[in-house]
Amino acid sequence: ARRLGLVREALPLARQRPVIAVAKGNPKSVRALDGLLTPGVRFALANPESASVGRITQKALADRWEAFRAKAVVLKPTVMDIASDVSLGAVDAAVVWDSTVAQFPSLQAVDAPEFAKVEESVSAAVLAACSQPSAALRFARYLAAPEKGATVFAQSGFRPAGGDKWAERPTLVLYSGGVNRPAIQQTLKEFADREGADVTTVFNGCGILCAAMRAMAKQPSAQVPDAYYACDLCFVPPVADLYPEAVVLTETDIMLAVPKGNPKNIRTLADLARPGLKVGVCNAQQSTLGYMTRAMLKDSGLYDSVMKNVCSQVPTADFLVNQLRTGSLDAAIVYIVNVNPVKEHLEAFPIKHAGAKAVQPFSVAPKSPNARLAYRLLDYLRAHRARFEEAGFRWRGDEPAMASKDIHVPPWLQRGAEEKSESTSR
Repeated sequence: ARRLGLVREALPLARQRPVIAVAKGNPKSVRALDGLLTPGVRFALANPESASVGRITQKALADRWEAFRAKAVVLKPTVMDIASDVSLGAVDAAVVWDSTVAQFPSLQAVDAPEFAKVEESVSAAVLAACSQPSAALRFARYLAAPEKGATVFAQSGFRPAGGDKWAERPTLVLYSGGVNRPAIQQTLKEFADREGADVTTVFNGCGILCAAMRAMAKQPSAQVPDAYYACDLCFVPPVADLYPEAVVLTETDIMLAVPKGNPKNIRTLADLARPGLKVGVCNAQQSTLGYMTRAMLKDSGLYDSVMKNVCSQVPTADFLVNQLRTGSLDAAIVYIVNVNPVKEHLEAFPIKHAGAKAVQPFSVAPKSPNARLAYRLLDYLRAHRARFEEAGFRWRGDEPAMASKDIHVPPWLQRGAEEKSESTSR
């Protein structure tokens, strides 16, 4: 359905696994799929063209499927049909879901070794053609909620998949580095409208955000933001215990920004050390950009000479852009995505350093009561790649998730990463 573009969202409700259904007491002593071929055992299969359990059975049997199909007494379109046949005694066994067996008191389940590692989700899918997506998603959330639909699924023999805590209108809290703001503000609004939810977003420097999250984690409730969208991978390890997995969405370049026309002829990091210049940078303790700027300057042997000219240190780069436009600064180190919206007023020059690039990862707090909602936000962001590219980001959202503890910090950043971790821990 996803491949055909028919489905927008799919919310897992419960889990189930295939088993062999037999009469109570297992009178035919069926222990595995091969036992179905024992002389005297009549069995039924679900049609793989119409029933998911039939498709799973076909996959498990592989090239033996045709032999089993030929021996089956009957092939039926639904799992309930063949379970009923076993219950009525029309056949001795059938491959069904464990949740199906739970609905027939006269049946018992046999765990077949061939299905030991097979588990499938029962999901509520919201169609792309749905004219009331907020209502549909609210209903799906209700079905999945531990306090609501999940209890009914459990009573019926299903294993609940672990939905979000029920709220008619949930509030998702997102902490995001300031660099992401231009690309996601409109998308966040659209997502909230579609979900019938509120998204509370805090944009700030990642140093400030990490310090706040570490402080939250020490409180009795230990409730941290549902999701964290960092300016760069290097600001994930300090909170890796809170956000153990990261998904990279984009990357962007760190540039030298100057007023249009470049009146002071500033083109390199070394130029920033010229006497009399007014330079702006982000604060190294408060932001990713400031932290990376400091590391690049130190690695280039320019830190002390450039810092003599620094007259502005701010938590996010948008402040520096405003100061450049008002003439308060001659140059600033910012992201290219900060310059793009005002390129009629500013110019940007590349910084010749391997570290002049930031990579933006998205993480979800696994213990969040809104974790499923946060992952749907991640999917929604991924579905709007064009907005990131229009803002000046390079897309990397198709990469697999990575363990936060395994994120590699480049050598020129490692010493600072240790200092940062200690500072955010305090």
